[in-house]
Amino acid sequence: MRKKVIFITGASGEVGNALVRELAQNPANHLLTMDLHPLPLELRALTTHVEGDLLNMRLLARLVSEYEIDVIYHLAALLSTRAEITPEEAHQVNVEASLALLKLAAEESQWRKRSVQFVFPSSIAAYGLPDRETKAHFQRVREFEWNQPRTMYGCNKLYCEMLGSYFSRYYRQLAVEQPPTIDFRCVRFPGLISALTMPSGGTSDYAPEMLHAAAQGQPYACFVREEARIPFMVMPDAVRALLLLAGAPRHQLTRQVYNVTSFSLSAAQVRARVLAAFPSADIAFVPDIKREAIIDSWPADIDDSAARMDWGWQPEYDVDRAFAEYLIPHIQQRYAQKKAYLLS
Repeated sequence: MRKKVIFITGASGEVGNALVRELAQNPANHLLTMDLHPLPLELRALTTHVEGDLLNMRLLARLVSEYEIDVIYHLAALLSTRAEITPEEAHQVNVEASLALLKLAAEESQWRKRSVQFVFPSSIAAYGLPDRETKAHFQRVREFEWNQPRTMYGCNKLYCEMLGSYFSRYYRQLAVEQPPTIDFRCVRFPGLISALTMPSGGTSDYAPEMLHAAAQGQPYACFVREEARIPFMVMPDAVRALLLLAGAPRHQLTRQVYNVTSFSLSAAQVRARVLAAFPSADIAFVPDIKREAIIDSWPADIDDSAARMDWGWQPEYDVDRAFAEYLIPHIQQRYAQKKAYLLS
């Protein structure tokens, strides 16, 4: 008999690390994780981990033969900055692998005769405002507004949202007897900031990069101007949003794609909070016109009222608590331990 599991792709990434830790706290959860890279040592006992490529169809077929996949958290992705450098590879990783996994989930749903839940993290990159004036006018953007992304990553995420909706509503709709479809649920995240893992190629990473550089005593040149503004969220709230949405009764959900957010800051406000904690930090603003233009195409804030109404979303970390209780102390501890290790 196949073992029932929660399948997490991209488990070695920022969100994946935090999600594994959270789900593993419940002994009833059996985790199967997959990534091109190994998991950190402290996570390896919490899951059965497979190092491999989601585009390897033979590997996916083997996993399905060994495990009954009950829930999928599809976190694997090539992030925005890297996606602009290698758009063809981004399409393969972000779209083709997602399509293969959606098909797997649909086939598993048909075999089980009940839906496999498919939880997908999307991104603020799915938006695309044309200029700064429009951004200033549309202060809080809803899920269905300004879906004209200007990055490959944003295009990939928006298309995967649509693919998920198709597989959950219309897949094999012309069959004589329509089989069970997947239960697709999507969270559209703002910029995410983690204290426990290093930034890994996102265009919004100037905020965590500022913090990590300051804690290490390294100078940092911020690639956006001081007044550039987007919404942010810290990693514990990001994981909590995924789990809250996954746990919501299906009949309460009025849509499949939901905005979530916590606080909105300009780059200058991020710098001010970093300097309050690390007064000797050397942070300059050296805008990269091309990367800054991407940030300018994203909303200054997003409307997450649907998530609040449908499944009780409410961030636990506002901006003050995010910096004072999560980011600053954990990042200070991270580099204090690293320094102590190097000196020992």
